[in-house]
Amino acid sequence: MLKRISIDELDTTLKPAVDVETLEATQAILDEIRLGGESALLHAIERYEGRANDPLCFGRDDFLKAVDLISSEQRELLKRVARRIERFSTAQRDSLQSVSMPIAGGTAGHHWFPLQTAGCYVPGGRFPLVSSLLMTVVTARTAGVENVWVASPVASPVMLAAAEIAGADYFLWCGGAQAIAAFAYGVGPVPVCDVVVGPGNRWVTAAKFLVSDRLRIDMLAGPSELLVVADESAEAKIVAADLLAQAEHDVDARPILITNSARFADAVDRELGVQLSQLDTRDTARAAMQNGFALVVGNWNEAVEACQKIAPEHLEIQVADPDVLASRLTKCGCLFIGEPSAEVLGDYGAGPNHVLPTGGTARFASGLAVDTFMRRQTWLKIVDLPAAQETVQDAVALAELEGLSGHATSARWRVKPS
Repeated sequence: MLKRISIDELDTTLKPAVDVETLEATQAILDEIRLGGESALLHAIERYEGRANDPLCFGRDDFLKAVDLISSEQRELLKRVARRIERFSTAQRDSLQSVSMPIAGGTAGHHWFPLQTAGCYVPGGRFPLVSSLLMTVVTARTAGVENVWVASPVASPVMLAAAEIAGADYFLWCGGAQAIAAFAYGVGPVPVCDVVVGPGNRWVTAAKFLVSDRLRIDMLAGPSELLVVADESAEAKIVAADLLAQAEHDVDARPILITNSARFADAVDRELGVQLSQLDTRDTARAAMQNGFALVVGNWNEAVEACQKIAPEHLEIQVADPDVLASRLTKCGCLFIGEPSAEVLGDYGAGPNHVLPTGGTARFASGLAVDTFMRRQTWLKIVDLPAAQETVQDAVALAELEGLSGHATSARWRVKPS
């Protein structure tokens, strides 16, 4: 099921987060909406989503009606998951401390401030991800964002009810690159956003990349990835189930197995075949399996090297002593340590956010968190110039070294005779 590769072939299997062809096509969509405004947005919705004459936006009154339409069991489920996400987000927020430290002649430090307007993208496709709405909106609200918008190609009662439970203000019934354009440029009733977050397909990922000069984006969160590191202490049927759980997301998803046992890789392949035949989403999962691979390593040093190079979105460790490997794996979106720590539990609200970097960008990018919706502002306060004279004199000297006479003059006005 999973093609076998050697560690020497690893570089050839790595793919960029966004391909050139998608970037070019997405830029055309963005340009149309930037220039054409709301009419161009409506045209894009009709062209790419097959809808016309539908409402463009929903608000709190619509959310409250939707809450009454879903079952009490669904309401309680959404509330429980929202509470778990909020608890984790609150712990993150509380870790973001203001800083104040003494410097010569005064103090310096930083404060944290929430952004004003956030756009949260929620994938629709074949499987509307209500969980992504909760993950993004609850985190934005916990950060203190004033205006929170949701955009999704699916506006079902469950989705609108989730918007109410999570604390969203408005819902844009729109998907794809066109939704990101609306958030970036401010189209119709949609305001220009300070930050756009959320996972999506390659079109959404490309659009976020292309508008990142206008607003903050969380990361390039494209098609899902799962890398499982396992040895013969793991259960092949569980590893196979975890890989298929990611493969069913999208035909572009990527399941990867790294193991020190060829026999175990064979066992996982057999389980993949059995479970795939019984999976409702087997057509999508089977296509996604072609994007993945199995790598049999000679030792755990090779496994760590491969994981660090791939820098996957999700990384599960199912080995006899997972903590030993966990301490060495520092380049992934989220690490799942030990067999009980299933990646799907992260997907569905155990605590950490499931919006994570893909396409190898976890080498330098972090997953969605409270600080995504906040900005750090530094400050400087000099109150005793005589005590700051070394700093002032150094500023004069550095300005002269760089040839910036205006800077030197500005600093020189602060020089006090000894």
